[in-house]
Amino acid sequence: MTTLEFYDKFVDRHIGPNANEIEKMLSDIGVASLDELIDKTIPQSIRSKDELNLSKPQSEFEFLQHLRSLAEKNKLFKTYIGLGYYPTITPGVIKRNILENPGWYTQYTPYQAEISQGRLEALLNFQTMVTDLSGMQIANSSLLDEATAAAEAMTMLFSVRKAAKKNANVFWV
Repeated sequence: MTTLEFYDKFVDRHIGPNANEIEKMLSDIGVASLDELIDKTIPQSIRSKDELNLSKPQSEFEFLQHLRSLAEKNKLFKTYIGLGYYPTITPGVIKRNILENPGWYTQYTPYQAEISQGRLEALLNFQTMVTDLSGMQIANSSLLDEATAAAEAMTMLFSVRKAAKKNANVFWV
């Protein structure tokens, strides 16, 4: 066997117990063979009665050649991801982390639903508390940042002022 043939097989490169180490481990646990260990460990009721229908073993080199031959059957088509209306180049990092990341466009985003639901509930509770404490019929609570929410509330108030209150321009926050 040549050096190339020896290193071509994964089993020969695998760092694991050698025959002497296996024999010592089997002796220490009180069984004569790996088959006996399996017989004592795996219940018969869950073991397959039939021989596995496997193709002949392949070396790593043979398997990689097989994979290459399968890959050669693929057909390459032009992708339009990121092109938009103009011929643009989308950097790989954007394609991988945004366009090809389902977390950005599915309902299974791990953080979105919980955070949004919790924030909406907190905003609704805040609006309810403000109307209860102030006696006002409406209260505003924005999904945007606090400064934007305050500006939104002030704009809403200015637009709904009655004639007698047209000059009212003081806000209680």
